[in-house]
Amino acid sequence: MATVELTAENFDEVVGGSEMVLVDFWAGWCGPCVQFAPTYEKSAQKHTDIVFGKVDTEAQQQLAAAFQIRSIPTLMIVRDGVVLYAQPGALPESALEDLIDQARKVDMEEVRKQVSAEPQA
Repeated sequence: MATVELTAENFDEVVGGSEMVLVDFWAGWCGPCVQFAPTYEKSAQKHTDIVFGKVDTEAQQQLAAAFQIRSIPTLMIVRDGVVLYAQPGALPESALEDLIDQARKVDMEEVRKQVSAEPQA
């Protein structure tokens, strides 16, 4: 599956309607973002059961601000509507594959219990 361009208009629908989503926050002027793109695309082709989205932080400034993106590229992994990972930095292929593997193994039932047990602000 090719990557999906995420915008303020489709973000909630795509991310909320998918079991697992990787989101790459990037910009065309960002050297590390451009270098990371082929690695991200290769993983998207390999893991067809996962949605790989891209947010152009220049075109989608409100979306980037909503997630407090301060450095790009930033990779975010959302599974069952819960953000499991959000860190800046381009990853080598092996690290990205390891991260995907770890995200697949997360016990989401346990995560939901922990989230529901946290005091609400």
